[in-house]
Amino acid sequence: QVQLVESGGGLAQAGDSLDLACAASGRTSSVYAGAWFRQVPGKEREFLASSSRSGGSTYYADLVKGRSTISRDNAKNTLYLTLNNLKPEDTAVYYCAASFDGRLILIKTAYECDVWGQGTQVTVSS
Repeated sequence: QVQLVESGGGLAQAGDSLDLACAASGRTSSVYAGAWFRQVPGKEREFLASSSRSGGSTYYADLVKGRSTISRDNAKNTLYLTLNNLKPEDTAVYYCAASFDGRLILIKTAYECDVWGQGTQVTVSS
């Protein structure tokens, strides 16, 4: 069993940087690729970024490419997301997720995720 817990959400102002963390617990050896998503009410969950098991490969959605960094520290069982130059449109619930499939190098869609965190609210004011 694996649990993911996000932290770092809260209130921010436009132009600030956001640092989120996702801590995994339980059977962490079964966790491979990791990813970050976000969702606003009434909208589909939106892919942001993903990282391979080692962190050696990363992939970013166009909407955050250039102002986002995904990283992980497997010794701490933690996945990170940094989002720079925050905008009010970044307001959403941010989720981390992971795959149990060792053959999947990078997550690109929600259906590839096997476990999700509960989400952390990020609110960006103008």
